[in-house]
Amino acid sequence: MTIVTKLVAPGPVLFRQERVGCHGRRFWIYKFRSMYVNADTHGHQNYVKDLILTNAPMAKLDSRNDSRLIPGSWLLRASGLDELPQIINVLRGEMSIVGPRPCIGTEYEAFLPWQRQRCMAMPGLTGLWQVSGKNRTTFEEMIRLDIRYGQIKSFWMNVRIILMTVPALLVQIADTRLGRKSSAATQVPSSAPVFSANRAV
Repeated sequence: MTIVTKLVAPGPVLFRQERVGCHGRRFWIYKFRSMYVNADTHGHQNYVKDLILTNAPMAKLDSRNDSRLIPGSWLLRASGLDELPQIINVLRGEMSIVGPRPCIGTEYEAFLPWQRQRCMAMPGLTGLWQVSGKNRTTFEEMIRLDIRYGQIKSFWMNVRIILMTVPALLVQIADTRLGRKSSAATQVPSSAPVFSANRAV
């Protein structure tokens, strides 16, 4: 990852972003950088707001040939490998292997009171939502799956989710690849990515 990132998009290898964890506690997560340095995040934030309001299937922007992405990094994101540095967060006790994905602050602030129950469990690298369709589910379905996990989690449930993660990631890679092909066939090539403030380390 270091070699590829340095060759195609000079800048830091790791990206740092504030997320909301268990009981609303804020912490910094780490990821392999998959976007150009200082890529604009406002488009993503607006997209998430639309998903919340419309409750449409949660297809990632990666499947639309997002111009902010480093060439080839869509595969890194679809396979979940960009999340591996979050082992640091697991070792720090800020995350677990299994649990709801930690959301960003603007998403948390948009949650209704009942939706914030998803933050009652420790956030994780993989979870019930991820192995239950993920990008084929709606925002509300994601919230309900995460809340359900927090209510019925157990050792054997965690084992089952871990075992189901690789097959789920393979489906996600296939879905993203198909989405990118469809997008490339219907879209006119876009201009260079827009830059604004974003934190990397």
